[in-house]
Amino acid sequence: MKKLLILFLFTMLSTMAFSKAKPSKYYELRIYYCHEGRLPNLLTRFRDHTTKIFEKHGMENIGYWTPTTEGNNVLYYILAYPSKEARDASWKAFGADPEWKEVAKKSEESGKIVAKVESKFMTLNSELTKKIKFKQANPERLFEMRNYICFPDKYPNIVARFRDHTRKLFEKSGMENVMYFETIEKDGAQPTLLYFIAHKDAESAKKSWADFRADPNWIKVKDASEASGKIVERVDSIYMKPTDFSKIK
Repeated sequence: MKKLLILFLFTMLSTMAFSKAKPSKYYELRIYYCHEGRLPNLLTRFRDHTTKIFEKHGMENIGYWTPTTEGNNVLYYILAYPSKEARDASWKAFGADPEWKEVAKKSEESGKIVAKVESKFMTLNSELTKKIKFKQANPERLFEMRNYICFPDKYPNIVARFRDHTRKLFEKSGMENVMYFETIEKDGAQPTLLYFIAHKDAESAKKSWADFRADPNWIKVKDASEASGKIVERVDSIYMKPTDFSKIK
């Protein structure tokens, strides 16, 4: 009987530990700001060379997008790695790769391409996204990347609201949930919720958001969830279209 009890407790503890384990993959959102008029050159370099060299060094291409705003000169993309250590090793190997050096040199014969690079590290929020589902939609979808910066100690509240209500209400209003990330902030600061949803087109996006915000169920959920105070301090949003070489479209 004692042995059975010990076995039961061991099994329960193992199950709890496993269920609370974070996703093993380490994600990185990278943003490349190009010099004026050089975005097409960057896209050509990624399409013909960079994505393949990334894969060669153990980096997984997740998705590539450019903003829909006119005159933009920016590329957004996400890579996945087995771990932070693997990420650092992969980039070191990539930077030293003779093939990459030759590609970079040749592509910049007429001038530098990238003016500035920003990077954000993330994990999948396991409560909101179990696994990224790669999809090649036809016609291509319009993507919206949204980042929720919460008031102090309110991050668990936004996750709970999305888990229990918001995602379902998005779908009801015609929006497609794509993937939800938890950012990794410096010094262990509170993460933000960074996620991607998809729309048919710009007009559909406008209608979906109007329907969502006017939905009595959403109003009820929002009011109940904020009974003890506001959750979200700021929302950053950007509409994007996938590149022709993106794994997700």
